Amino acid sequence: MPTNVEKTAFSKRLELALRRSEGMVVGATELANRFNLRYKEGTPVSTQTAHKWLSGRAIPTHAKLATLAKWLNVDEHWLHYGPVPSKEEGKKAVAASADAIKLAQKIQSLPPHKRYLVEELVNQLQDNL
Repeated sequence: MPTNVEKTAFSKRLELALRRSEGMVVGATELANRFNLRYKEGTPVSTQTAHKWLSGRAIPTHAKLATLAKWLNVDEHWLHYGPVPSKEEGKKAVAASADAIKLAQKIQSLPPHKRYLVEELVNQLQDNL
């Protein structure tokens, strides 16, 4: 299930794609109407559904994303998830410094109940970023 952050990011990408393609900001009613003219695979979307897409409260299903991407002439992956991370970014995330390795070794040497506490602390700190 997508997080609120993912839904909000999707809505921003959708608005950007709509502005690029249509040359203006499109409201929920107009989005639903224009989308339904192109979507032939299932049930048309309601104005409420389009509003959820635009307001960051929902992300469309795969079939609907494919229709949006084709209509707006954008990459489906980009529309759903955002830009693909570069290979360099992935390498940086994997490479650990000597200090990080020493810290991991210290944490690993702790008894299980203390390791759990450290893990919970890190999770709480990450949630606050």
